[in-house]
Amino acid sequence: MARNRFFGLTSRVLMLIVAGLLVLSYASIIVNPAKVWIISLIGIFFIPLSILNLCLLLWAVKRRSKSFMIPLLALLPSLFFAGRYVQFDSDEDKIARLSHTGRTLKIVSYNVGRFAMNEGEYSSRSECMDSVFAFILDQDPDIICLQEFYTSDVRNVRSTIKRKLGDYKAEYYLFPQGRGAFGNITLSRLPVKQKGVIKFDESANLAIYTDYRYHDRDFRVYNCHFESYNISMSGLLRAMVNRDGEVFTETGNKMKRSITRRPKQVDQVFNDIENCPVDSFVCGDFNDNPMSYTYYRMTRGRKDAFIEAGDGFGATFATLWPVLRIDYVLFPEKFNAVSHDIPRVPYSDHYPVITEIKL
Repeated sequence: MARNRFFGLTSRVLMLIVAGLLVLSYASIIVNPAKVWIISLIGIFFIPLSILNLCLLLWAVKRRSKSFMIPLLALLPSLFFAGRYVQFDSDEDKIARLSHTGRTLKIVSYNVGRFAMNEGEYSSRSECMDSVFAFILDQDPDIICLQEFYTSDVRNVRSTIKRKLGDYKAEYYLFPQGRGAFGNITLSRLPVKQKGVIKFDESANLAIYTDYRYHDRDFRVYNCHFESYNISMSGLLRAMVNRDGEVFTETGNKMKRSITRRPKQVDQVFNDIENCPVDSFVCGDFNDNPMSYTYYRMTRGRKDAFIEAGDGFGATFATLWPVLRIDYVLFPEKFNAVSHDIPRVPYSDHYPVITEIKL
């Protein structure tokens, strides 16, 4: 009897802890990580915590325990947030969207990882770049937003683009790296009216914006790359196997630094968007999941293309697929998404986001 009571008490305490962590993950969308960074860290684990609570719920129901209410109540709000990670698109909805009439804007946003992915498959970064550009040309987009674009020929970026992408014109900002440079680049065939860069303090991340004219409409495209974690997953796994405490400490410091820097960067871009005189589209690698202050801030006044027209898992980071979604295309609420795709191509540690929007 005493053993059963102890087991029951222990299981309820476990349920309360796991349920409490899930509830804290909900708070991560509104708590500024610069003030309480640990809340944002918990938000990263929204999916695992939801699954763990579901398992505890099923276990409690099977045992006919009244404690099933603990994970059940914790899970209820997750029904509202789950659509940020996975979507189920019916054939009827697809047909209705694709039967649209009028002008559309097709956007590709892609963190190309400095063209250094799968180095064993390519003899050079240039060869990887060729594969990426060939893939993008097949999509025939109106706008291309690339993050972590790399070139070893800094003086001839525009001629390189012309040679590889034809009549796409490039607007970019690059940071020196060794003998080359990397950064953000936005490409389009549309006429450019204005451009600018938003630099972040003490960071090699940034956002650039470009104003375009499309028929009789002016609009701005923000190409964002917010603070990266700079964590080696392979190195972290080796540290776990070898129980290397120094690596864990270093990883924790990097995560804290990234989490606390990102809100200021997000606020910089958000304030620029608020003062933008034309419709704005926001694309890029946010390095943050949908349960975050970053996502909550950047989606204010904008729709998420994945929620509007996505199907299946929305994860964009290949290493942790299908859990981690950190790349986005956001657009003004008055427009509608016609299609959204995340092709699982092997050219980077990210997957591209391809969206067509009805204007």
